[in-house]
Amino acid sequence: MTRYWEDFREGQVFDLGSATVSKDDIVDFGRRWIPQPFHVDEASARDSPFGGLIASGWHTACLFMRLYYEHLLAGSASLGSPGVRDMRWLEPVRPGQVLCASATVLRTSVSSTTRGRGTVEMRWECARPDGVVVLRMIGTAFFARRPCPVS
Repeated sequence: MTRYWEDFREGQVFDLGSATVSKDDIVDFGRRWIPQPFHVDEASARDSPFGGLIASGWHTACLFMRLYYEHLLAGSASLGSPGVRDMRWLEPVRPGQVLCASATVLRTSVSSTTRGRGTVEMRWECARPDGVVVLRMIGTAFFARRPCPVS
């Protein structure tokens, strides 16, 4: 079943699954994109303000996006996104941690400029299983409206 704009309701929460963050993934992502010592080198990371190796916030955001795609977007009439706001990395993500992703619908509206499209604003989060939120952002997404049945 395709999920259309009409299938989103304010207050609705989507469980987007989970992912385990491995040491190798943290180091690989860090080396490729953000080679700060606390993302790529355990010895240097121990002497950092974090006291050990941590994932880049951008790595955490990418993990969220993959889960969001797999558990919501892939089965939807997604029309893209104009972006996110208020992105916050609230706690460091360490090797071996499990992150659970969720999307909570904050508001919906019909587009006043594009026929057949609606907007959904959501709070996107990644949290550890103990409930501590490590990433939070507000995202806006466009979805096609359900086609009218042909009579």
